[in-house]
Amino acid sequence: METSNTFRQKPAPWSASTTADLWTDPHVSAQMLKFHLDPDCAPASRPHAFIDRSAAWITEHFQLRAGMSVCDYGCGPGLYTIRFARTGAAVTGIDFSERSLAYARETAGREALNIGYVLADYLNHVPEERFDLITLIYCDFCPLSPAQRQTLLGRFRSALKPGGSVLLDVFTHRLFETTDERKSHEHVETGGFWAPGPHDVCSVTHRYDDEKLLLTKYRIEEPGRVRFIYNWLQCYDLATLGAEFAAAGFEIIETYGNVAGDPCAPEDRELAIVARVASR
Repeated sequence: METSNTFRQKPAPWSASTTADLWTDPHVSAQMLKFHLDPDCAPASRPHAFIDRSAAWITEHFQLRAGMSVCDYGCGPGLYTIRFARTGAAVTGIDFSERSLAYARETAGREALNIGYVLADYLNHVPEERFDLITLIYCDFCPLSPAQRQTLLGRFRSALKPGGSVLLDVFTHRLFETTDERKSHEHVETGGFWAPGPHDVCSVTHRYDDEKLLLTKYRIEEPGRVRFIYNWLQCYDLATLGAEFAAAGFEIIETYGNVAGDPCAPEDRELAIVARVASR
């Protein structure tokens, strides 16, 4: 168990997980939704101008239209699902942030769009439907442990229609190479991202060279309450990502610099791929 005395120590890779705390804490989830809805803010989702361009590329590339089905894993407040549904496709969004899904449902209702939202941890949820396209966007694959990633790929495989595709993006070795180990401390007097009132935030970033893995730990101390948040980020090159997908029965058939279909470049900190179930 993490304590204030052990906070700065480097833990074993993937030795703790606090993902649910980040997305379900009442105050933090409100801050995340605010970031999602800010058209120029990037911490929770990309700027909306990029999302518009990305959704347009996805729509054209996968020929989304009436009669097709799409599932967006980790859909948040529906920034992509709304855009996909406007094509006439039947869309499903899965997320475990109740606050984000409430906003997504309200937005879909106003436009009378064909979107089914599921409040669930997508690692455990087994959809009844089968999909032509599954998306996992904004590098949400990277905070998952190796076992969780294989579980998720198994979910994808069982949820795809024959010939269906998976589109997702990941952080690259370039991000790992340009991230230094560091420490910080901040006292927040009037409230901020982590808490509504006065609090202290300490953070420490660790690098795991063999695994190409990053960890930023946060210690948030409020009057009467101390929390620890672990933010793991697995970084990839095409070979390591391809090996993980092959182990789950997939083959990567297309690569891009991002989910807007831009070409790859050596300096990219992100990599987007399209994968399908491997033919036997």
